[in-house]
Amino acid sequence: MRRADRLFQLVQLIRGRRLSTAAYLAERLQVSLRTVYRDVADLSAQGVPIEGEAGVGYRMRAGFDLPPLMFTTDEARALVAAVRLAQPRLDAALAAQAEGALSKILSVLPPATRAAAESLALYAPTGVIDEATRARLAVVRRASESRHKLHLHYRDLKEADSERTVHPLGCFFWGQVWTLAAWCEARQGFRSFRLDRIQQLEVLDERFRDEPGQTLADLFRHYDEDGR
Repeated sequence: MRRADRLFQLVQLIRGRRLSTAAYLAERLQVSLRTVYRDVADLSAQGVPIEGEAGVGYRMRAGFDLPPLMFTTDEARALVAAVRLAQPRLDAALAAQAEGALSKILSVLPPATRAAAESLALYAPTGVIDEATRARLAVVRRASESRHKLHLHYRDLKEADSERTVHPLGCFFWGQVWTLAAWCEARQGFRSFRLDRIQQLEVLDERFRDEPGQTLADLFRHYDEDGR
């Protein structure tokens, strides 16, 4: 990869995340940490507003932008593939937004690139999840974004019923089922709930805040420590 291309990609990686460590950037660019440090220093010297430091992470100062990007044929194909695979598994609103976003991207591509992307012979079956689960997915996804607590009537795999008030942290798709990862107030711990086994679902007016030990990042660390 030419250095100019690497620097451009480095900028894209940093501006695409809240915080990017040098180790993450080195892995994505397939270069050494020393190269990342040098490239970040050179970009900063050229006026690119990168904030942060070695050992902590980097982020782009708000307001920085670049000219519109043009996708390669392979990148356009990857976008088509991602949307086709995701749509049957998403709630209706998000699936429609994905299709709309893809249409906007395809509309500005050169004709040959667009034709190559749209002719990609990769498809995903519909009916992967039922409509009731799709509807629940929309509710819990929005609740996790707005930080509203949820009250669940849940039936587990042993057919035991329970009621829980939870802090929705994120939704995970496991190839066959969607689960909600949440902090459960009753159990005072992280719990996962299959969306297709939620009997009733209510979005509460009360919001939750990130508390130490109860965040999505804490959940990921918990899984890492357990070797999951």
